[in-house]
Amino acid sequence: MYEKSIALLQKAVADELNAVHQYMYFHFHANNQGLKLLANLFQRTAIEEMIHIERIAERILFLSGDVEMEPSLPVEKIHDIKEMLAKAREMEETAIRDYNQFALDVGSDSATRNLFEGLVEDEERHFDEYGNESNNVERFGDSYLAQQAMENSRKIGIPEGNAAR
Repeated sequence: MYEKSIALLQKAVADELNAVHQYMYFHFHANNQGLKLLANLFQRTAIEEMIHIERIAERILFLSGDVEMEPSLPVEKIHDIKEMLAKAREMEETAIRDYNQFALDVGSDSATRNLFEGLVEDEERHFDEYGNESNNVERFGDSYLAQQAMENSRKIGIPEGNAAR
């Protein structure tokens, strides 16, 4: 009876798993570059995507399905912060488009439709956050990134003059 809903929910789990893996990869590399603010943004988004997986999995199980835990794509090995932010926006834009379509495709399954509509709100916020950070990097360039690295250095006790080394 709910085969279509379960299939769409399974696709959402796979995409959310992909997002978790990709965002944690970005978190590790941004953190390694001393970009704590952006590293924290990627980490926080990954955690929110894990919460999405939990909510989706609960719905699959309620509908008597089983949860498949395979990411939809492999992690892309991106190290440049501008490219990371662009990829994050692309992923969020895809999620927004897909979840809006899934909400329509589930037909009379109103609980699953409501779940997808709620996920869209979170993904729109993520899209805006990555857009804001991307705009900051574009607008202020290396000085914006250097400021983050200096802030991180102050917190761990590295004198400012040595922060770039």
